[in-house]
Amino acid sequence: MTTRTIRYYEELGLISSERTEGNQRIYSKKECAKLKLIFRGKRYGFSLDEIKEMVLLFDRDRTGIAQLERTIRYGDQRLKQIDMKIEELTEMKEEILLLRASFAKKLQQITEERDRDE
Repeated sequence: MTTRTIRYYEELGLISSERTEGNQRIYSKKECAKLKLIFRGKRYGFSLDEIKEMVLLFDRDRTGIAQLERTIRYGDQRLKQIDMKIEELTEMKEEILLLRASFAKKLQQITEERDRDE
């Protein structure tokens, strides 16, 4: 994660930092944990709005229940999207394999005809 990305997340209100006398940012363990959650959320394909909602829910509800419920709901939605993408890619792969086989057969026919004519 680049410093620019971290600053952007700070601008969005996803994380916050303290400043030293030299104006360097200092992140608490809590903010570092939030960064890990943000990074994981991006890796799994969640939008920044979804990530922000999930991450900041813990600040509003210290039991973690609301955060977990929302995360499960978003996770279920993402799993459906992944399943649809897998199905789409599987169909695409099958189509390409059929086309490839057809093209290989056509190529073989053309080369056999050419070899006979020579």
